[in-house]
Amino acid sequence: MKNTSLEYDKVIGICRDLFTKKMIDYGSAWRILRLPSLTDQIFIKAQRIRSLQQNDVRKVDEDETGEFIGIINYCIMALIQLELGVVEQPDLNTEAAVKLYNEKITLTKDLMEAKNHDYGEAWREMRVSSLTDLILQKLLRVKQIEDNKGKTLVSEGIDANYQDMINYSVFALILMKFGQ
Repeated sequence: MKNTSLEYDKVIGICRDLFTKKMIDYGSAWRILRLPSLTDQIFIKAQRIRSLQQNDVRKVDEDETGEFIGIINYCIMALIQLELGVVEQPDLNTEAAVKLYNEKITLTKDLMEAKNHDYGEAWREMRVSSLTDLILQKLLRVKQIEDNKGKTLVSEGIDANYQDMINYSVFALILMKFGQ
């Protein structure tokens, strides 16, 4: 029996390590990004994954793993921006940013565990390409919600969509045997 929680933590540990290293290199320059800019960055990564999955020829010798990691980290940045708002100048040190990262991932993992229980780990039978398509669908939903100034009539908000994209990306990486 697979232990989803441990696999999840291992993937997130690698993602968090990269986030931390980039915080040391660049600081929190990402704090100036508005949500639509972060959404567009995530969209670019998801589109690249889809292209890599569909194209027979690759001009750059890379696989999808780095792009899924990017989606996870950009979604966490977006969740932080949703909570703190956009700033004109970087304002978080590495320690504060990682603390917020951990808070957001704890909530997102809790959501995953609840849904995973209810769905019976159905994602384990899915194709990575289907998870990619679901991420792209969530991105289109987020763009629509952003265009509607954050208002929805009956749908979940932007934060839930970012959390789902994180969880789909973690699932894809687990299915790809990343970090093993």
